[in-house]
Amino acid sequence: MRKTITNLLFALAAPALMGATPEAYRLFDNSGRPVTFDEMADSLSRADVVFIGENHNCPISHWMELEITKAMHRAHGSSLTIGEEMMEADNQLLLDEYMGRAIEYDRFEAEARLWDNYSTDYYPVVFYAKENRIPFVATNIPRRYASVVKNRGLEALDSLSDEAKRYIAPLPIPFSFDHEKSEAAFGMMQALGGRTSGDMERLAQAQAVKDATMAWFISRNMDGRKFLHINGSYHSDNRDGIVPYLLRYKPRTKVATVTSVRQEDITTLDPDNLGRADFYIAVPEEFPTSY
Repeated sequence: MRKTITNLLFALAAPALMGATPEAYRLFDNSGRPVTFDEMADSLSRADVVFIGENHNCPISHWMELEITKAMHRAHGSSLTIGEEMMEADNQLLLDEYMGRAIEYDRFEAEARLWDNYSTDYYPVVFYAKENRIPFVATNIPRRYASVVKNRGLEALDSLSDEAKRYIAPLPIPFSFDHEKSEAAFGMMQALGGRTSGDMERLAQAQAVKDATMAWFISRNMDGRKFLHINGSYHSDNRDGIVPYLLRYKPRTKVATVTSVRQEDITTLDPDNLGRADFYIAVPEEFPTSY
């Protein structure tokens, strides 16, 4: 009996002695209420377009993208289309050839201007789409044209050829500059210190043409289908970025957003994060990044 009581007391005390069980993430809704993955997936399945806003170097973000992709595929089957920021519109033919098994992976990898972390972070979703014959759209503007805007402004797009403009949202790109908002958005870029407001405005214009182009190719590839889009959280947080352009091109589209946040404590959602998205993937700040 004494041994049994001793074991029971030790078992009750063990959590305090050992500390809390580490958690890799928690999910919350837009009110800060903890939710299960199934609850989140069920809600997302009711939207026309789901945006997953990621932290590019967060392994949990990328794993959840794959799991959400699987859940959306279970919900919508052959009516699902996927797109992502990490693929540029002028590579659509190359992407189609790879997805349709017309070319091998090594040719796709060599020619598609893939991000450096593609093989670890983006390949799983692309491979899942290929294996399940889910249409995949390269939504982003070719980076060379975004660079034109960053260096010379939106008006420089007018000088591009008609062929080039096929890979960009219709011109002119609606844009209004909010210095305070842009300064906050680019605050993490230490390289901006000392640059003029004009430089910041062109940087904001480059982001705008990316957002507009992604929205344009999403709208062009819906046709009654459900669309899942993967992008950096900057492009869909606060229903900003891509979302206003999408609603301009495709009014009355029902949008749902997910964002990934890092917090010191993930037992509750930080109040500062409220309002950013419909659902949150909260990851501990100490969780390792992929680069």
